[in-house]
Amino acid sequence: MKLLEKYPCVGQNGLRELAEMIKAASLSGLSPDSNDTADGFWKYTSSSVFAATVVTTIGYGNIIPLTTAGQIFCVMFALFGIPLNVVILNRVGKYMLAIERNFCNFLEKKIDRGKCVQISIHSISFISSAFLYFVVPMLLFKEYEGWSYAEAIYYCFITLSTIGFGDYVADHNPAKNYPEWYSCLMAAWIFFGLAWLALLINHTIDLLESFNAYLRGRRNAQTQVEESKEQPEKGLKVEET
Repeated sequence: MKLLEKYPCVGQNGLRELAEMIKAASLSGLSPDSNDTADGFWKYTSSSVFAATVVTTIGYGNIIPLTTAGQIFCVMFALFGIPLNVVILNRVGKYMLAIERNFCNFLEKKIDRGKCVQISIHSISFISSAFLYFVVPMLLFKEYEGWSYAEAIYYCFITLSTIGFGDYVADHNPAKNYPEWYSCLMAAWIFFGLAWLALLINHTIDLLESFNAYLRGRRNAQTQVEESKEQPEKGLKVEET
């Protein structure tokens, strides 16, 4: 409305056409901050990130297939890619968890304090992984995207949790000259970050199963103690009769 008040000669139809032209130009890679036209978003590097966001169901929405053939291929790619990606991430997460377990077992044999070693290894693994998948990307995004630390951490969480709002998208500003390795590193970060998330899920499941087994063992021990107390009492009652 402010634009119509400032430029009354435009009209609502003209304003609608202008908005559609701006949207089409933005999808083609035109930056509103400069008069230069970018090479377009469909490059090999950005396409790899798009493929990663499809199979991981992140779906930022910043890059979309416009042609009918591209949309059909995207549907077929997602139908086969999403289940395969879930299987691969689960396998990678279990493999990472197996490495952590083997390392814990090795140290437990060398050191008498098994529980302390296990807790220490899990804590070190969690802290180092959180540093690798949150702190390091945060510094890179602040350097190359110009975001604040809070915005970078917010983007990392929204991405690795596969929420993918699309309000912040890395490697998407046509006015910036990104390094060639930037998009490839982003795709690798998404894949291994989700594998780490699968590791956390598997680790949480193991902890819950161990806690459940511990509670079941305590319950069984209490029932055995109660049964052992009841048996002598029954014997005394039989003798009295």
